[in-house]
Amino acid sequence: MDTPGATPNRVHLEHLRDYNESLVVALARTRAEFDRAGVAEATGLTPQAVSKVLGRLTEQGLVEVCGVRRQGVGKPASIYRLVPGSRHAVGVHVARTTLRTVLTDLAGTVLASRVVPLPPDFTPGQLLDALRSSMPPGQDLVGVGIGMVGPLDHAAGIVRGAHRLRHWHDVPLRRLAQEALALPVHLDKDVTAGVTAEAWRRGPAFRDGALIMVESGVGAGLWLGGAAYRGAHTNAGEFGHTVVQLDGPRCVCGRSGCLEVLHDTAFADGRVDDAARVLAAGIVNLLQTTDVDHIVLAGADLLRFPEVYRAATRAAIPVSHWMDVSVTLADLGADVIAAGAAMQVLDAAYGIPSKMGVRSLF
Repeated sequence: MDTPGATPNRVHLEHLRDYNESLVVALARTRAEFDRAGVAEATGLTPQAVSKVLGRLTEQGLVEVCGVRRQGVGKPASIYRLVPGSRHAVGVHVARTTLRTVLTDLAGTVLASRVVPLPPDFTPGQLLDALRSSMPPGQDLVGVGIGMVGPLDHAAGIVRGAHRLRHWHDVPLRRLAQEALALPVHLDKDVTAGVTAEAWRRGPAFRDGALIMVESGVGAGLWLGGAAYRGAHTNAGEFGHTVVQLDGPRCVCGRSGCLEVLHDTAFADGRVDDAARVLAAGIVNLLQTTDVDHIVLAGADLLRFPEVYRAATRAAIPVSHWMDVSVTLADLGADVIAAGAAMQVLDAAYGIPSKMGVRSLF
């Protein structure tokens, strides 16, 4: 949005400055140390532009000089590194029965994690009260990311009708949370936040993957072509509500025979092996549809029986000499959704303001 009274040239220059700073911060998150020449080579910026950006980031405390490097005659080159503790973000995972809150630094490292119960069938007001009381103390908070049960409209910041939660129809959660917390708020589906965390930690090799979450329901976060995929209505990921048995039991979404109701029924009955096989069948369908090469298993319910689910998934995936698929557990365990929500806040503040994925540049 243009600043009132600003000239077009000034707005353009401010956008360009922010863009260049985002390029350098994104690079700094991937390297232990870097110098001006390395930044110029990786980003395509001129050495003069890099010097100005590094000067501003140093003044802001985001990067610091950590040494010098001599290369023949002349002035030695300064070596820089990111200052992870210079900024922090809060990530929140809203499940149907619990609220998980994490604090991360600028590098996305989880510094603290806390879980509190939510009232049964909680209301928006009860969630906001829990959010306020769960906020970790700290300075330099960039914002708050919320990974929420769907369906929801990510672009509008509205929870459209969260399954199994009666009071969550067309609730403008992003706006309400911003007013309650007096901080910028980023709202996304829980599974999309989770797959963002996996992509941050796994790096450029994680270009086409899916995070499968089993926690009071079933969902899938999609990472396609090096970026989160949200779909035309920003509601992609309702994996649990794909129909796998036409004459199956009625699901909370109104359909019959959804993967989620079949899985959850078996899980509730203690038939974990059957539940894992139901999930694995759905994962194979997802693989055939998207051709991703990495499946990440996550969610508090699934992580109670991780090897059962991983074994069932591996057994269901057809063996191929040219279509290899990795099956792993969430790197951050139960914190993956909340941590991913915090990383999305950091991306919004310091990520590259374009549709191009950060990692594709380096």
